[in-house]
Amino acid sequence: MTDSTTPDTSYYERHIFFCLNERKNGEDSCAHHNAQQGFDTCKQLVKEAGLAGPGKVRVNKAGCLDRCAGGPVAVVYPEAVWYSFVDSEDIQEIVESHLKNGKVVERLLTPAHLGR
Repeated sequence: MTDSTTPDTSYYERHIFFCLNERKNGEDSCAHHNAQQGFDTCKQLVKEAGLAGPGKVRVNKAGCLDRCAGGPVAVVYPEAVWYSFVDSEDIQEIVESHLKNGKVVERLLTPAHLGR
């Protein structure tokens, strides 16, 4: 809980982490489902929308997030909202709705039961 005597220690309002893990042993992984393209698209859209930087949004790469069955996946913090995406239109919707306006994109939520 923050009050007037507690400094705000949050450097970014939101982080979005994209799993870019690639399993070499033949197991399915996010990298096999265009996760890098999703990351690149998100980074570009966030920058173009003026959402990047301190106090705003940070787009991060991540290793395995252990939700491979829902891949490719991304997670937005501090809300801890997990998304499964298919294409750049999905990423555009996440950026516009969630990262810009704080509204979760219900249709792209990763089902809670999906893990590795």
